[in-house]
Amino acid sequence: MTHPTWPLFDLRLTTPDVVLRTMAEVDLATLAAILPDDLEQNPAAAAFSGLDTATGRKVVVHQEYWQGWGRWSIPSWVLTFVVEVEGHIRGIQTLEGEDFPMLRTVDSASWLVPEVRGMGVGKAMRAAVLALAFGPLEAQCAITSAWEDNHASLGVSRSIGYQPNGQYRHRRDDGDGVGEMVHLRLAREKWLASGAGGSVQISGFEACRPYFGV
Repeated sequence: MTHPTWPLFDLRLTTPDVVLRTMAEVDLATLAAILPDDLEQNPAAAAFSGLDTATGRKVVVHQEYWQGWGRWSIPSWVLTFVVEVEGHIRGIQTLEGEDFPMLRTVDSASWLVPEVRGMGVGKAMRAAVLALAFGPLEAQCAITSAWEDNHASLGVSRSIGYQPNGQYRHRRDDGDGVGEMVHLRLAREKWLASGAGGSVQISGFEACRPYFGV
C-alpha cells in the first residue's frame, strides 16, 4: 500500500483491454487537455465570466475532482477512475453511491476521447466498475441514465444487461431545450448470472473497506 491514509489511490481495476486506476491530482492537466468538445458538463458548475469557454470547461474538471474527494463520506461518495488504453489516458469512468449502506445502489457515468469510441472500451470500463460494485462492495442494484440520442451510452448499458427503468423529459443545457432522459437498471442477480465481470482483476480494495462502510 502506497497511500496508507487514503488507500483509495491504490485501487486498480484491470481487464484485458483497459486499466482503470483512481484519478489523482497529477492527472488533471492531461484530462483537461483531452476533454471532448461534445461532453455535457454539470450545468450547475461555477462559471467565471473572465474565462473563455474552453478554459472554463477545464476549470470544471479540476473543481469536480477536488469537490469529489472533499465531500467523500460512507453514505455519499463518487469514485473517479482514469481509463488507460495501451498505457495512455483516454477518458474517465465514475462509480457513485448515495445513501449506499442502506440502498446498496450505484450509479455510473463516463466519457472517452473520440479516437477510441466504438472499439469496445466503453463496455470494458463499465464492466470493470460493475465488477467492483457487485463484488467487494456487495451492491444490489446499478442504475444509469442517458439522453435518448446518446446511442453509444445506451448501447453499452443494454449490452451489459441493464433493463428499462423509466423515461422522463428534462431540460437540456446543450442548446437543444428539452429532451428525453432514459433510465436503466441492472439487478445483482442478472449481473452475476451473466459472468461479465469474470475477466476483471481488482487490486487494492481491502484497505478501502472502511471508506465504504463494508
